[in-house]
Amino acid sequence: MSDLLHFPLSAVVGSDELKLALYLAAIDPAIGGVLIEGPRGMAKSTLARGIADLLPEATFVTLPLGASEERIVGTLDLDAALGEGRARFSPGVLAKAHGGVLYVDEVNLLPDHLVDLLLDVAASGVNQVERDGVSHRHPARFVLIGTMNPEEGELRPQLLDRFGLKVRQDGQPQPAERAEIVRRRLAFDANPQAFIDQWNGEQEALARRCQDARERVPGIPLDDAALDDIAQRCFAAGVDGLRADLVWLRAARAHAAWRGAQRIEAEDIDAVEDFALAHRRTHTPPPAAQPPQAPPAASQSQTSGGEGQWGELPAQAVPMGERRELPRWPKKP
Repeated sequence: MSDLLHFPLSAVVGSDELKLALYLAAIDPAIGGVLIEGPRGMAKSTLARGIADLLPEATFVTLPLGASEERIVGTLDLDAALGEGRARFSPGVLAKAHGGVLYVDEVNLLPDHLVDLLLDVAASGVNQVERDGVSHRHPARFVLIGTMNPEEGELRPQLLDRFGLKVRQDGQPQPAERAEIVRRRLAFDANPQAFIDQWNGEQEALARRCQDARERVPGIPLDDAALDDIAQRCFAAGVDGLRADLVWLRAARAHAAWRGAQRIEAEDIDAVEDFALAHRRTHTPPPAAQPPQAPPAASQSQTSGGEGQWGELPAQAVPMGERRELPRWPKKP
Protein backbone atom coordinates (compact mmCIF):
# COMPACT_ATOMS: atom_id res chain seq x y z
CA MET A 1 0.00 0.00 0.00
CA SER A 2 1.25 3.49 -0.85
CA ASP A 3 2.26 5.75 2.01
CA LEU A 4 -0.23 8.27 0.63
CA LEU A 5 -3.13 6.00 1.42
CA HIS A 6 -3.65 6.90 5.03
CA PHE A 7 -6.76 7.82 6.97
CA PRO A 8 -8.04 11.32 6.02
CA LEU A 9 -8.19 13.88 8.80
CA SER A 10 -11.63 15.04 7.71
CA ALA A 11 -13.02 11.57 8.54
CA VAL A 12 -11.67 11.47 12.11
CA VAL A 13 -14.51 11.31 14.64
CA GLY A 14 -14.38 13.52 17.74
CA SER A 15 -11.11 14.86 19.22
CA ASP A 16 -12.31 18.38 18.34
CA GLU A 17 -10.04 20.18 20.82
CA LEU A 18 -6.97 18.31 19.65
CA LYS A 19 -7.81 18.90 16.00
CA LEU A 20 -8.22 22.63 16.64
CA ALA A 21 -4.83 22.85 18.39
CA LEU A 22 -3.20 21.04 15.47
CA TYR A 23 -4.89 23.32 12.93
CA LEU A 24 -3.53 26.37 14.77
CA ALA A 25 0.01 24.95 14.79
CA ALA A 26 -0.28 24.23 11.07
CA ILE A 27 -1.49 27.78 10.40
CA ASP A 28 1.41 29.33 12.34
CA PRO A 29 4.31 26.94 13.09
CA ALA A 30 5.96 29.72 15.13
CA ILE A 31 3.48 28.83 17.90
CA GLY A 32 6.00 26.13 18.80
CA GLY A 33 4.32 22.80 18.31
CA VAL A 34 1.73 20.76 20.18
CA LEU A 35 2.21 18.33 23.07
CA ILE A 36 -0.49 15.65 23.30
CA GLU A 37 -0.90 13.94 26.65
CA GLY A 38 -2.97 10.80 26.92
CA PRO A 39 -3.09 7.01 26.80
CA ARG A 40 -2.20 4.85 23.84
CA GLY A 41 -4.73 3.92 21.18
CA MET A 42 -6.31 7.37 20.82
CA ALA A 43 -5.37 7.93 17.14
CA LYS A 44 -2.73 10.55 17.96
CA SER A 45 -0.47 9.45 15.11
CA THR A 46 -3.44 9.39 12.69
CA LEU A 47 -4.25 13.00 13.56
CA ALA A 48 -0.63 14.08 13.28
CA ARG A 49 -0.26 12.42 9.88
CA GLY A 50 -3.51 14.02 8.76
CA ILE A 51 -2.15 17.49 9.60
CA ALA A 52 0.73 16.92 7.18
CA ASP A 53 -1.83 16.65 4.36
CA LEU A 54 -2.89 20.23 5.08
CA LEU A 55 0.64 21.63 4.64
CA PRO A 56 2.15 22.64 1.29
CA GLU A 57 4.89 19.98 1.36
CA ALA A 58 2.66 17.25 2.86
CA THR A 59 5.75 15.78 4.55
CA PHE A 60 5.40 13.55 7.59
CA VAL A 61 8.54 12.44 9.43
CA THR A 62 8.61 10.27 12.55
CA LEU A 63 11.61 10.56 14.83
CA PRO A 64 13.09 7.04 15.02
CA LEU A 65 13.37 5.45 18.43
CA GLY A 66 16.89 5.71 19.81
CA ALA A 67 17.95 8.28 17.17
CA SER A 68 21.35 9.85 17.84
CA GLU A 69 22.01 13.58 17.77
CA GLU A 70 23.89 13.24 14.47
CA ARG A 71 20.99 11.44 12.88
CA ILE A 72 18.64 14.19 14.00
CA VAL A 73 20.63 17.28 13.02
CA GLY A 74 22.73 15.80 10.19
CA THR A 75 26.48 15.39 9.81
CA LEU A 76 29.37 17.24 8.19
CA ASP A 77 32.11 15.59 6.14
CA LEU A 78 35.29 17.24 7.44
CA ASP A 79 37.52 15.64 4.80
CA ALA A 80 35.43 17.23 2.06
CA ALA A 81 35.47 20.54 3.90
CA LEU A 82 39.27 20.53 4.17
CA GLY A 83 39.97 19.11 0.71
CA GLU A 84 37.32 20.96 -1.31
CA GLY A 85 36.97 24.07 0.82
CA ARG A 86 33.26 23.55 1.33
CA ALA A 87 31.09 21.75 3.84
CA ARG A 88 29.53 18.56 2.56
CA PHE A 89 26.36 18.10 4.55
CA SER A 90 24.48 14.84 5.03
CA PRO A 91 20.93 15.87 6.03
CA GLY A 92 19.26 14.47 9.12
CA VAL A 93 15.70 14.14 10.34
CA LEU A 94 15.26 17.91 10.80
CA ALA A 95 16.10 18.64 7.17
CA LYS A 96 13.68 15.98 5.95
CA ALA A 97 10.86 17.41 8.08
CA HIS A 98 11.18 20.93 6.62
CA GLY A 99 7.80 22.16 5.43
CA GLY A 100 5.90 19.32 7.07
CA VAL A 101 5.30 17.58 10.38
CA LEU A 102 7.89 16.11 12.74
CA TYR A 103 6.18 13.55 14.95
CA VAL A 104 7.88 12.48 18.18
CA ASP A 105 6.13 9.65 19.97
CA GLU A 106 6.76 9.36 23.73
CA VAL A 107 8.79 12.55 23.76
CA ASN A 108 9.04 12.30 27.55
CA LEU A 109 11.29 9.24 27.14
CA LEU A 110 13.85 11.11 25.02
CA PRO A 111 17.05 12.40 26.66
CA ASP A 112 16.58 16.00 27.78
CA HIS A 113 19.32 17.40 25.54
CA LEU A 114 17.60 15.97 22.43
CA VAL A 115 14.25 17.44 23.45
CA ASP A 116 16.00 20.79 23.96
CA LEU A 117 17.52 20.52 20.51
CA LEU A 118 14.18 19.75 18.81
CA LEU A 119 12.44 22.63 20.57
CA ASP A 120 15.24 25.06 19.67
CA VAL A 121 14.97 24.27 15.97
CA ALA A 122 11.16 24.23 16.02
CA ALA A 123 11.14 27.75 17.54
CA SER A 124 13.82 29.26 15.27
CA GLY A 125 13.05 27.42 12.02
CA VAL A 126 16.79 27.01 11.39
CA ASN A 127 19.11 24.08 12.04
CA GLN A 128 22.81 24.85 12.46
CA VAL A 129 25.38 22.06 12.55
CA GLU A 130 28.91 22.80 13.76
CA ARG A 131 31.89 20.49 13.89
CA ASP A 132 35.49 21.45 14.55
CA GLY A 133 34.96 25.02 13.41
CA VAL A 134 32.99 24.08 10.27
CA SER A 135 29.30 24.99 10.25
CA HIS A 136 26.30 24.52 8.02
CA ARG A 137 22.83 26.11 8.29
CA HIS A 138 19.63 25.11 6.60
CA PRO A 139 15.93 25.99 7.06
CA ALA A 140 13.97 23.56 9.20
CA ARG A 141 10.49 24.95 9.72
CA PHE A 142 8.06 22.23 10.67
CA VAL A 143 5.11 21.54 12.93
CA LEU A 144 6.44 19.70 15.96
CA ILE A 145 3.95 17.23 17.44
CA GLY A 146 4.97 15.33 20.55
CA THR A 147 3.04 12.74 22.52
CA MET A 148 3.48 11.51 26.06
CA ASN A 149 1.84 9.19 28.54
CA PRO A 150 2.46 10.70 32.01
CA GLU A 151 2.34 7.23 33.57
CA GLU A 152 5.65 6.50 31.81
CA GLY A 153 7.47 9.61 33.02
CA GLU A 154 7.15 13.38 33.09
CA LEU A 155 8.89 16.12 31.16
CA ARG A 156 10.88 18.67 33.11
CA PRO A 157 8.91 21.94 33.59
CA GLN A 158 11.51 23.82 31.52
CA LEU A 159 10.83 21.53 28.56
CA LEU A 160 7.07 21.51 29.05
CA ASP A 161 7.02 25.30 28.89
CA ARG A 162 8.77 25.30 25.54
CA PHE A 163 5.99 23.40 23.82
CA GLY A 164 3.63 26.01 22.44
CA LEU A 165 0.32 24.27 23.12
CA LYS A 166 -0.70 21.28 25.17
CA VAL A 167 -3.84 19.14 24.89
CA ARG A 168 -4.89 16.32 27.18
CA GLN A 169 -6.79 13.60 25.36
CA ASP A 170 -9.17 11.52 27.46
CA GLY A 171 -9.69 7.86 26.74
CA GLN A 172 -13.46 7.58 27.12
CA PRO A 173 -15.45 8.51 24.00
CA GLN A 174 -19.19 8.00 24.26
CA PRO A 175 -20.59 4.65 23.03
CA ALA A 176 -22.10 6.08 19.82
CA GLU A 177 -18.84 7.84 19.03
CA ARG A 178 -16.82 4.70 19.71
CA ALA A 179 -19.01 2.70 17.35
CA GLU A 180 -18.64 5.28 14.57
CA ILE A 181 -14.85 5.35 15.00
CA VAL A 182 -14.68 1.58 14.57
CA ARG A 183 -17.13 1.65 11.67
CA ARG A 184 -15.04 4.15 9.71
CA ARG A 185 -11.82 2.33 10.48
CA LEU A 186 -13.25 -0.92 9.16
CA ALA A 187 -14.43 0.83 5.99
CA PHE A 188 -10.96 2.30 5.44
CA ASP A 189 -9.21 -1.04 6.02
CA ALA A 190 -11.56 -2.80 3.61
CA ASN A 191 -10.94 -0.37 0.73
CA PRO A 192 -8.59 2.55 1.51
CA GLN A 193 -8.87 4.24 -1.87
CA ALA A 194 -12.67 4.12 -1.93
CA PHE A 195 -12.80 5.55 1.60
CA ILE A 196 -10.41 8.38 0.67
CA ASP A 197 -12.47 9.16 -2.43
CA GLN A 198 -15.62 9.27 -0.30
CA TRP A 199 -14.09 11.96 1.94
CA ASN A 200 -12.24 13.82 -0.79
CA GLY A 201 -14.63 16.80 -0.85
CA GLU A 202 -14.40 17.41 2.90
CA GLN A 203 -10.63 16.92 2.83
CA GLU A 204 -10.15 19.49 0.06
CA ALA A 205 -12.36 22.00 1.86
CA LEU A 206 -10.32 21.52 5.05
CA ALA A 207 -7.03 22.00 3.16
CA ARG A 208 -8.35 25.18 1.53
CA ARG A 209 -9.46 26.58 4.86
CA CYS A 210 -6.02 26.00 6.38
CA GLN A 211 -4.28 27.54 3.38
CA ASP A 212 -6.54 30.61 3.46
CA ALA A 213 -5.84 31.00 7.18
CA ARG A 214 -2.07 30.79 6.63
CA GLU A 215 -2.30 33.55 4.04
CA ARG A 216 -4.50 35.67 6.31
CA VAL A 217 -2.32 35.44 9.45
CA PRO A 218 0.31 38.09 8.54
CA GLY A 219 -2.41 40.70 8.00
CA ILE A 220 -4.00 40.24 11.45
CA PRO A 221 -2.44 42.68 13.94
CA LEU A 222 -1.11 41.53 17.30
CA ASP A 223 -2.93 44.41 18.95
CA ASP A 224 -2.39 45.91 22.40
CA ALA A 225 -5.92 45.24 23.62
CA ALA A 226 -5.55 41.50 23.07
CA LEU A 227 -2.07 41.51 24.59
CA ASP A 228 -3.24 43.39 27.70
CA ASP A 229 -6.08 40.90 28.23
CA ILE A 230 -3.73 37.93 27.83
CA ALA A 231 -1.10 39.47 30.13
CA GLN A 232 -3.71 39.96 32.86
CA ARG A 233 -4.84 36.34 32.59
CA CYS A 234 -1.29 34.98 32.58
CA PHE A 235 -0.54 37.00 35.71
CA ALA A 236 -3.68 35.70 37.42
CA ALA A 237 -2.67 32.13 36.49
CA GLY A 238 0.76 32.57 38.11
CA VAL A 239 2.61 31.79 34.88
CA ASP A 240 6.40 31.96 35.05
CA GLY A 241 8.17 33.78 32.23
CA LEU A 242 6.65 35.38 29.15
CA ARG A 243 6.49 32.48 26.69
CA ALA A 244 2.83 31.85 27.54
CA ASP A 245 1.91 35.43 26.62
CA LEU A 246 3.64 35.16 23.24
CA VAL A 247 2.25 31.72 22.44
CA TRP A 248 -1.26 32.65 23.53
CA LEU A 249 -1.24 35.81 21.40
CA ARG A 250 0.03 33.95 18.32
CA ALA A 251 -2.50 31.15 18.83
CA ALA A 252 -5.34 33.67 19.22
CA ARG A 253 -4.27 35.31 15.95
CA ALA A 254 -4.19 31.91 14.22
CA HIS A 255 -7.67 31.19 15.58
CA ALA A 256 -8.93 34.50 14.19
CA ALA A 257 -7.46 33.53 10.81
CA TRP A 258 -9.10 30.10 11.10
CA ARG A 259 -12.46 31.83 11.61
CA GLY A 260 -11.84 34.07 8.61
CA ALA A 261 -11.72 37.22 10.76
CA GLN A 262 -9.53 40.29 10.26
CA ARG A 263 -8.67 40.93 13.91
CA ILE A 264 -8.36 39.14 17.24
CA GLU A 265 -11.60 39.07 19.21
CA ALA A 266 -12.42 37.92 22.74
CA GLU A 267 -13.67 34.57 21.41
CA ASP A 268 -10.24 33.86 19.91
CA ILE A 269 -8.51 34.55 23.22
CA ASP A 270 -10.99 32.34 25.08
CA ALA A 271 -10.76 29.50 22.56
CA VAL A 272 -7.03 28.92 23.05
CA GLU A 273 -6.68 29.68 26.77
CA ASP A 274 -6.56 26.06 27.91
CA PHE A 275 -4.06 25.14 25.17
CA ALA A 276 -1.66 27.88 26.28
CA LEU A 277 -2.03 27.45 30.06
CA ALA A 278 -2.56 23.70 30.50
CA HIS A 279 1.14 23.11 31.20
CA ARG A 280 2.02 26.53 32.62
CA ARG A 281 -0.70 27.47 35.11
CA THR A 282 0.37 27.47 38.76
CA HIS A 283 -2.69 29.20 40.22
CA THR A 284 -6.20 27.84 39.80
CA PRO A 285 -8.80 30.60 39.49
CA PRO A 286 -11.18 30.76 42.48
CA PRO A 287 -14.63 29.22 41.96
CA ALA A 288 -17.41 31.57 40.96
CA ALA A 289 -19.25 33.11 43.90
CA GLN A 290 -22.48 31.31 44.73
CA PRO A 291 -25.67 33.37 45.32
CA PRO A 292 -26.67 33.60 48.99
CA GLN A 293 -29.03 30.84 50.09
CA ALA A 294 -32.37 31.63 51.72
CA PRO A 295 -32.57 30.57 55.38
CA PRO A 296 -34.24 27.17 55.85
CA ALA A 297 -37.93 27.12 56.66
CA ALA A 298 -38.79 26.64 60.32
CA SER A 299 -39.31 23.00 61.24
CA GLN A 300 -42.35 21.66 63.00
CA SER A 301 -40.43 21.50 66.28
CA GLN A 302 -39.61 25.20 65.96
CA THR A 303 -43.15 26.29 65.13
CA SER A 304 -45.47 23.97 66.99
CA GLY A 305 -43.28 22.77 69.83
CA GLY A 306 -43.62 19.19 68.61
CA GLU A 307 -40.85 16.63 68.47
CA GLY A 308 -38.16 17.35 65.88
CA GLN A 309 -36.51 14.91 63.50
CA TRP A 310 -34.57 11.90 64.83
CA GLY A 311 -36.07 12.37 68.31
CA GLU A 312 -34.74 15.92 68.71
CA LEU A 313 -36.36 17.53 71.77
CA PRO A 314 -37.73 21.06 71.56
CA ALA A 315 -35.95 23.76 73.49
CA GLN A 316 -37.31 24.25 77.03
CA ALA A 317 -36.80 26.93 79.65
CA VAL A 318 -34.49 25.84 82.46
CA PRO A 319 -35.05 27.44 85.95
CA MET A 320 -31.95 29.18 87.27
CA GLY A 321 -32.91 29.13 90.99
CA GLU A 322 -33.01 32.08 93.42
CA ARG A 323 -30.81 34.99 92.67
CA ARG A 324 -28.34 35.56 95.47
CA GLU A 325 -26.78 38.90 96.11
CA LEU A 326 -23.00 38.78 96.26
CA PRO A 327 -21.26 40.39 99.30
CA ARG A 328 -19.90 43.84 98.77
CA TRP A 329 -16.46 45.01 99.73
CA PRO A 330 -16.45 47.65 102.47
CA LYS A 331 -15.82 51.15 101.27
CA LYS A 332 -12.51 52.71 102.06
CA PRO A 333 -12.64 55.27 104.89
